[in-house]
Amino acid sequence: MNEPRPTTNTNDLPLPAPRRHLHDRQIAYRGYLRDDGLWDIEGELKDSKTHSVPLGYRGELAPDEAIHGMKIRITIDDDMVIHDISAAMPYTPYLECRPAIDPIRAVIGLQMGRGWKKKIEAAIGGLDGCTHVRELLSGAATAAYQTVYPYRSHNSKIKSSEVTEQPKHLNQCKAWDLKGAVVMRYFPQFAVKADQ
Repeated sequence: MNEPRPTTNTNDLPLPAPRRHLHDRQIAYRGYLRDDGLWDIEGELKDSKTHSVPLGYRGELAPDEAIHGMKIRITIDDDMVIHDISAAMPYTPYLECRPAIDPIRAVIGLQMGRGWKKKIEAAIGGLDGCTHVRELLSGAATAAYQTVYPYRSHNSKIKSSEVTEQPKHLNQCKAWDLKGAVVMRYFPQFAVKADQ
């Protein structure tokens, strides 16, 4: 069994084995508060190669040229319920990808949160949608939460110690463990003793 490779820094990945860079996937999300009180979450995905690629109807793609270029805009309310959604596919490997744009509207009315990936699969899974658009939708829930919750909390007159309903992010990761120090510090009313 190989020994783990040492890191150069405790905040970095271990040094990799010798390798050649071939593929890039870039995903970005942006969150907006609309003038009408709703929220827009936009996501964009780009796949590219570090080498040229022959690609059917588009011919020879240059290095770093988008193979997949997908965009979504989701409009939600404070409860993370989807009011509207749109998608665009400026770059696709096949013309047959584009009919997967309209089915995305099947997620309107769904609520982002626990079980979100299953909801996406039920609405637009398999042949009813696009793998890359589903990936964007999946990550959009976290981006939405990071947009809505901190803004509302920051602009609320209620202190965290006065919150009466357990925030949804508690007990969903190591830092927000109900038995941990972070919950004890910020939401002591929901903290659980370690021996319980």
